Amino acid sequence: MAGRGAQAEARVAAEPDRVAAQTGLMTAAPDWGDDAEGSGLNPRDYVSSLARGLEVLRAFNRTRRKMTLSEVAAETGNTRAGARRILLTLVREGYAVADGKLFDLTPQVLELGYSVLSSKGVWDIARPFIDHLSDEIRESVSAAVLDKFDVVYVSGAQYHRVISVGITVGARFPAACTANGRVLLAAQPPETWAGMIQNVPLNRMTDRTVTDRVEFRRILEEVREKGWCLVDQELEIGLMSIAVPVYNSAGTLVGAINVGVPSVRMTPTEMVTLILPKLQETVAHISSALKR
Repeated sequence: MAGRGAQAEARVAAEPDRVAAQTGLMTAAPDWGDDAEGSGLNPRDYVSSLARGLEVLRAFNRTRRKMTLSEVAAETGNTRAGARRILLTLVREGYAVADGKLFDLTPQVLELGYSVLSSKGVWDIARPFIDHLSDEIRESVSAAVLDKFDVVYVSGAQYHRVISVGITVGARFPAACTANGRVLLAAQPPETWAGMIQNVPLNRMTDRTVTDRVEFRRILEEVREKGWCLVDQELEIGLMSIAVPVYNSAGTLVGAINVGVPSVRMTPTEMVTLILPKLQETVAHISSALKR
């Protein structure tokens, strides 16, 4: 736990150096490197206490479980006293709850991001098409946007079977080993690729995860050329996913839509022959609807 805490502390301290311009929910021409020269952020304008509070919220998202005060402190790099003040503030504001020695977030946390997501309108328009595709193929369908090196899920329809794939809105996963993430990374401007490839975390999630940067670049080049991506059990054993990027009327990338399928139910070849055409058709309909 202490090792993760030190990493988290370094991550919080580095935040002023990693500010990127934002266009809606997508990171526009992000600075994939560590050099923040020209970012316009004065270190004196950086509120470290707010950053530490946000890191506590992110810690719950990463661990997906209730945590004790000591665990929160270790996970975030805060002192026990600092973590305690942050947690008690979250409890008082209704964003967290204490159950004995354990702390957990409340649904009120969703308010922090929901207004941003809902105001965009794109996924309100896309939702009927996502629902229709899920019903047609009888599988779960999700939509995600890129946030630096992660994908954040903003919409979806879960098809309930005995074995099914379900991702909740707001869930965050590494972009490098997800189908949605790879199509979004592959669609980034060519001039950003060198820094992106150099800095994207290639953590081994399963024994199938690609961790070699040369191979990862080759995969992204292939995804960019094809316009879609299939990931076979690189995020989680037993899970396959195929994704296609979504563009608006101005030709701007707004996100990606994927279909997730348990590997026991379908082969990669079947995903490409049976699922991909319907997914591409759905995305085409969404892009067309966004032009109206």
